[in-house]
Amino acid sequence: MHGGAENLANYLVSHISQLGHQVRLLRIPFCYEPAARISGEMLACRMMEIEEADLVIGLKFPAYLIPHPNKVLWLVHQYRQAYDMWDSGHTNIPDTLQGHALRGSIFEADRECFENVNDIFAISPVTQDRLKRYNDVDSKLLRTPLNGPEDFEPGDYGDYIFCGGRINAIKRQHLLIEAMRYTRSDTKLVIAGPADSPADAKRLHRLVERFSLQSRVTLEIGFLPRQRIVELTTNSLAAAYLPIDEESLGYVSMEANQAARAVLTVDDSGGILDLVSDDHTGWVRRPEPKEIADAIDRAFANKNRTIDMGRHARQEWIKKEITWERTVERLVA
Repeated sequence: MHGGAENLANYLVSHISQLGHQVRLLRIPFCYEPAARISGEMLACRMMEIEEADLVIGLKFPAYLIPHPNKVLWLVHQYRQAYDMWDSGHTNIPDTLQGHALRGSIFEADRECFENVNDIFAISPVTQDRLKRYNDVDSKLLRTPLNGPEDFEPGDYGDYIFCGGRINAIKRQHLLIEAMRYTRSDTKLVIAGPADSPADAKRLHRLVERFSLQSRVTLEIGFLPRQRIVELTTNSLAAAYLPIDEESLGYVSMEANQAARAVLTVDDSGGILDLVSDDHTGWVRRPEPKEIADAIDRAFANKNRTIDMGRHARQEWIKKEITWERTVERLVA
């Protein structure tokens, strides 16, 4: 599985190297199904030794559990199934004695880790809030920069809404397809990216067939070349991204803003709400198909207004000055 966090690690290594440091990327396999395996995965990380490194930067669970005397975290996210997703019911940890014991061991491993690091940075206020709420740990905000912003220069405005990224139930691409059945205008939707499982891909195909949307919804499911994602983003009318309480601003939305595209999202999508201002740089709706359909219709009914919103989005994004140079300087200071 390869997504935003993996791309983040690749670019982090590249930019640390550009500043003259010797750097290595360590990827640790993590299998979270079945949940009973998680304890062993945690133990494997906690038993690893990295003796030759001056500094270790941890990003994700359970890799950030690796012990080291000089370690900082740039926290993408913890194991959310033990935290907020447990509370919301979107978890793979069973509600049994064994499940509660596993959840407790995850809390304890995180507590010990957080107490023994030199600094904790979080990629978004959402990540910060979870860390404070569940672990009573403070952190510093350090947002993720956009990878290769020069690729996403504005192109011609097309006739479709683009939704990119990994495809799964948490990203909720299915809501966009369900919304398309209620749109009144001759709108089009393009969804592109790798599916986490065959079931995730089948779900979208079945929805398109069920609602007879073959002429209006295009699915490009699979690992696509970066250039294809760039083309789909820079030639869309607007973008859409509807994750459940996601930590970061989202590469999909950052790329869209860099390309001067307005973004459609929903009011429980988390970090992206720091980027999308309703009726200024995009649309924020409730996660209901009819409300999303209304926003899509508005985007196509007044294309000039949608284009203006995209230009505002680009201006606001550039003002944030979230660059790799500043990010690396803080992490290795």
